[in-house]
Amino acid sequence: MRPSAAAIAVLAAVAVSAACNRSEAAGGADREPGAPASADDAETGDPVGGQEAMNALGEREASEGFELLFDGESLDRWRGYGRDDVPAGWRAEDGTLTFAPGAESGDIITRETFADFDLRLEWKLEPSGNSGIMYGVVEGPEWSYHSGPEMQVLDNAGHADGANPLTSAGAAYGLYGPSADVTRPVGEWNEARIVRRGDHVEHWLNGTRIVEYELGAEEWKALVADTKFARWPDYGAHHEGHIALQDHGDRVWYRNLRIRRLAP
Repeated sequence: MRPSAAAIAVLAAVAVSAACNRSEAAGGADREPGAPASADDAETGDPVGGQEAMNALGEREASEGFELLFDGESLDRWRGYGRDDVPAGWRAEDGTLTFAPGAESGDIITRETFADFDLRLEWKLEPSGNSGIMYGVVEGPEWSYHSGPEMQVLDNAGHADGANPLTSAGAAYGLYGPSADVTRPVGEWNEARIVRRGDHVEHWLNGTRIVEYELGAEEWKALVADTKFARWPDYGAHHEGHIALQDHGDRVWYRNLRIRRLAP
């Protein structure tokens, strides 16, 4: 997805300013080595870790209420957006959930819906690749991103969108840029996390909190008003919805997808 050039110019300045303010408030970093970064992290002791085997829950995660969204073999917990089956472009391959262009396209969504949650997964891309992770998705609008805010999945070095913080990896697409580029080289796995509790949303990438915002706050409304999202009344409007993985026409791999429901 790509906002208009005018919107990018306006929003880039806001994103850079917001990122600087967050970094200053945190003493220049969003995570202290060896220390929990939030109340949720104090429960786990680690913002993204706790996994003991690929596509399996460790004892600690199981005790915390995590559940697998993908076991390495079955796509039973997923379906296509606006349909009951899975588009042929998505498949389980070597323990990953992958999209490969050339077959049937389309985004996929979880069969269940989630309100307050802690979502953790890993992703990697082909060179110049693009995908996305959306939440609060409802069906009815033409596309999943017409309702679901997106955490961008991108090869920053190889894709043009990587030059703008608002459309780079980890961004709340088109609205909030990451405080830093902490992506790993293309072809390596990146650890991503989205936490939503009430209207508060955090994006984590490779152990660093890079984005946080309040859905529906005045700042949010002002940013949305300057983008194409303003045309879609369902955008960011639903507390409970599906998690979506985006088909952007590029090869992408996901693994270790797990989620826990949080108390409001």
